[in-house]
Amino acid sequence: CFNCHCCSIMLVCFLVCATLNCVWNMLTFRIRNIGIMAHIDAGKTTTTERMLYYSGYTRALGDVDDGDTVTDYMAQERERGITIQSAAVTFDWKEYRINLIDTPGHVDFTLEVERALRVLDGAVAVFDASAGVEAQTLTVWRQADKHKIPCVCFLNKMDKPGASLSYSLESIKTKLKANPVLLQIPIGSGKGFIGLVDLITKQRMVWQGKSWADDGRLFESRVLEPTDDPELLEEVDQARGGLIEQVADLDDEFAELLLGKYSDNFDAVPAGKFQEAVRRVTLARKGVPVLCGSSLKNKGVQPLLDAITAYLPAPNERNHDLVRWYKDDLCALAFKVVHDKQRGPLVFLRIYSGTMKPQSAIYNINRNGTERMSRLLLPFADQHVEIPSLSAGNIALTVGLKQTVTGDTIVSSKASAAAAARRAQKGAEEKRGSALSNRESSSLVLAGVEVPDPVFFCSIEPPTMSKQADLEHALNCLQREDPSLKVRTDPDSGQTILCGMGELHIEILHDRIKREYNIETHLGPLQVAYRETILQSVTTTETLDRTLGEKRHIVNAELTVSPWSESATGTSYYIAYEEEVEAQISAEVREAVDSGVQSGYLQGPLLGYPVQGVSTVIRSVHVEPGTSLAMVSACISRCMLKALQQASGQVLEPVMALEVTVGEEYLSSVLGDLAQRRGCVRDIQSRHDNKVLLATVPLAEMMGYSTVLRTLSSGTATFSLELASYEPMNPQAQTSLLNKMAGLS
Repeated sequence: CFNCHCCSIMLVCFLVCATLNCVWNMLTFRIRNIGIMAHIDAGKTTTTERMLYYSGYTRALGDVDDGDTVTDYMAQERERGITIQSAAVTFDWKEYRINLIDTPGHVDFTLEVERALRVLDGAVAVFDASAGVEAQTLTVWRQADKHKIPCVCFLNKMDKPGASLSYSLESIKTKLKANPVLLQIPIGSGKGFIGLVDLITKQRMVWQGKSWADDGRLFESRVLEPTDDPELLEEVDQARGGLIEQVADLDDEFAELLLGKYSDNFDAVPAGKFQEAVRRVTLARKGVPVLCGSSLKNKGVQPLLDAITAYLPAPNERNHDLVRWYKDDLCALAFKVVHDKQRGPLVFLRIYSGTMKPQSAIYNINRNGTERMSRLLLPFADQHVEIPSLSAGNIALTVGLKQTVTGDTIVSSKASAAAAARRAQKGAEEKRGSALSNRESSSLVLAGVEVPDPVFFCSIEPPTMSKQADLEHALNCLQREDPSLKVRTDPDSGQTILCGMGELHIEILHDRIKREYNIETHLGPLQVAYRETILQSVTTTETLDRTLGEKRHIVNAELTVSPWSESATGTSYYIAYEEEVEAQISAEVREAVDSGVQSGYLQGPLLGYPVQGVSTVIRSVHVEPGTSLAMVSACISRCMLKALQQASGQVLEPVMALEVTVGEEYLSSVLGDLAQRRGCVRDIQSRHDNKVLLATVPLAEMMGYSTVLRTLSSGTATFSLELASYEPMNPQAQTSLLNKMAGLS
């Protein structure tokens, strides 16, 4: 019958689609895992929207100002016009599958960028062509450098009156210390920007649409001809000649090709060979391809997509440590958790090896436990598509993992982890003739995500005590989503303390608790997370003699605390033992001593803030038989407190790197305000008609600065803040702070 015929066709189609999906998953060289990173308001989300539209995954162009973009789906993002959470989308471009993560540009949400870059293979750095490299651009570029991620640069907003190709390239060289490889030159400038020329293929691409209704999907593309504008032809010839020389200097294979087969005519080098050379340079991180366009005006995004597939690496071209020992077994890293009201916690995973399927058990190495994954989804911002399987190289979204958090390593089973450890052990012995340590061989854990310390904190209280349990549940969920959020209980007042990365960070968290969990909480005044250190070396002794029940616990300890330069080791404190002590005490006692020292670092003698920049040397530890290890830790902790109190404490305050872009007519007002805030001006640079003020300012003086700056500059100035370091407070400021904390002022 007809219905049966339809069912047969549907079944055949389903089987064909399933087969094609499996084949697609095996083609890891056709996958690109990339991130979009930039300073705030450089155009990351707008560029992502154009990519989704031109790839056919959306039917309309979203706009940040209208609040209808795909990746900015949170209510707070659409209201404020900024990206707060990184959002993953999956789409196809020509023969390639692109897994893209749109990251925030605000410094308060830098962890979102960090954990996205940890699992990506390549990145697109978006620049405002009129501003070049800005403060947060430098931060995210350092993060990409840390993970050795190849990048492509996109000079956005070429239609702005102040857009400058030469200025942007120079700022990339000087500020990022990168080697820009210019692949395109713009046709026209400012409002006259209509297209670009690809220097490799000599293709002239022009978007002639002038109305807002024009979506940029159609554009004229042809090879440059001798009849074209002579000035443009000359500019292209010079730029292409410089590009050929630059790539030849960076890639020996391309240089040999030029000197051999094409020594008489460098211009005759095939575009394919040229692109292969640029790709090798990009993957080796010897240079960064630079493209240009205007995402808002729908120009230059399609060539950017082509460059992503042509120059950024496939998953199998990246050398991921430890993964090779798992071979074909499942190995994945959890890099993000979000909570869904219906599905519960959704865990984002980057699959490095093997295949992941729903309704299967997985083993979490970090938690030493097995969980069952109920469903497997393909992420598309806040909309997800259920799939039957996903293989290595992809980014997956899983349902059902209750214990997994950011940074956990996921494998198929405990036996799989043990087998990988044995392979690693054997490989290490063959390579250097020595075995791995017990810790290395017991489990192979992928490197997690570094979480920065919070710099702001405030108390948070529910409207009534009946809502306390609901608030604790909400904070637990938010902490699992956002590792940069820290929640603790004040031991004196019993208040719940919320610790975050900045004013905006805490404000957003407060708003989410209200909207998503329906709890009207009250926030206390924002306070700065200070640190403490010491100015003198002090040696103290402590004796603990306590009887608990029928047991008598006796510990005698002597230690020395001294100022410590963190730059020597990169750590905030240092613990050492005299040789005699180290030889006499057991490993268990040493562990208890270390625990006691570290607990002493948690609260300084002046205000109770964590201590840093201090070294501790254990002179002697005498423990009577039968004494518990807890008593050893308690004795050492008391000895630490006594020593720190005698060593002339010093308060360290967080100092921020401030960058203000302001018109010259308002510069003197901004400088006068900074002087009142204990600011130190480092440099004043010119950027077209504006001045860029670089300064360092104590964080405590920056409360409400955005409102003040808006008033001083009639709303025209912009600024960005980034934690620079912890610096000693001057005596007057420290005395004032101590009096304030004591309630004397």
